[in-house]
Amino acid sequence: MPIQALALSHYTVTNALGRGSQATLEALTQRRSGLRPCDFLDADLQAYIGRVDGLEDFAITGELVDPLSNWDCRNNRLAQLGLEQDGFAEAARAARERYGAHRVAVIIGTSTSGILETELAYRQRDASGALPASFHYAQTHEMSSGAEFCRRYLDLSGPCLSISTACSSSAKVFASAQRLIAAGVCDAAVVGGVDSLCFTTLYGFSSLELISPHPCRPGDAERDGISIGEGAGFALLERRETAPGAVALLGYGESSDAYHMSTPHPEGLGAELAMRGALQRAGLDAAAIDYINLHGTASKTNDAAEDLAVSRLFGGNTPCSSTKGWTGHTLGAAGITEAVIAALCIEHGFIPGTLNTHAVDSAFRSRIILENQTRPVATVLSNSFGFGGNNCSLVFGRVA
Repeated sequence: MPIQALALSHYTVTNALGRGSQATLEALTQRRSGLRPCDFLDADLQAYIGRVDGLEDFAITGELVDPLSNWDCRNNRLAQLGLEQDGFAEAARAARERYGAHRVAVIIGTSTSGILETELAYRQRDASGALPASFHYAQTHEMSSGAEFCRRYLDLSGPCLSISTACSSSAKVFASAQRLIAAGVCDAAVVGGVDSLCFTTLYGFSSLELISPHPCRPGDAERDGISIGEGAGFALLERRETAPGAVALLGYGESSDAYHMSTPHPEGLGAELAMRGALQRAGLDAAAIDYINLHGTASKTNDAAEDLAVSRLFGGNTPCSSTKGWTGHTLGAAGITEAVIAALCIEHGFIPGTLNTHAVDSAFRSRIILENQTRPVATVLSNSFGFGGNNCSLVFGRVA
């Protein structure tokens, strides 16, 4: 049964392509990647990353975050930087005035939160092994840190949730928000995701032999791993009558592979369930989708499993691509990053062709495009699949 559609009445995204949605839009249309050789602190890796410039010198400010220093970490710096783009903070505060602070939820996805702060604190232990007094675990590293920081920064008091399901984290925030609003718990929701670079993910994925020494090549016959990025993105979800004609969340689907801790089901069964659920809740059949933004990480197994799932459901007709060649894999921020890209595709009538990919794997049966297309786009399916088989698919489109 179709769900109640929710308007994305305001949205923004910040990543290696720049600050705000316009920077991402320009990079997509100009086919300019944000990936660079790894230059993150003293990480010694042969890899490409998607780093947001300026975070090292950016200072958290705002009278509502008290005391400010306790919340200061790379992840919350990135959150504030993202909130201040495209007038998003002002739009969220206007929603607070319309509905009341207690009627606006905050739901933020992340995979590692501010773990970098802990990594750096461990380097500063004293002779007895004690961590420095300036280290504040609860306000920086704890998984609730980003959501609570955003709630305080926007002066909201509604439900506040943090979702950490690896790479599907900030896609699942949309599903949670839709359920809360449908249940009457709140009238609007600030949803999003923030994930910043850290040693845990860079060296962790490297130890799994999943990091490419080149810019990632999703779907390529010779793909050899991911490029890790960082990013922050946010959307304000409201009932569609609040913003008629806006891009809207039409459907969502969630599933769990229950197959392996890190490897997806080889046949993509969980991925297919998530996509079917999203179509059903949107009240659409597969032929109604104009474009699929693939999870498309450029790992051998993930791309192959997703291709099987997509081709079973959509055949070889629907244009598909991955945008991680631009941003890198922003992990817990991937869902919101690609949700905003979906909205940009609908707003501006274009489909980005997969970047860095030279020749699509000959075994693939889905229609992966390599060049940008300019054409009307009414509906987009966006996939986010995480470790442990945490899958989420979202359908976006316009609603009159």
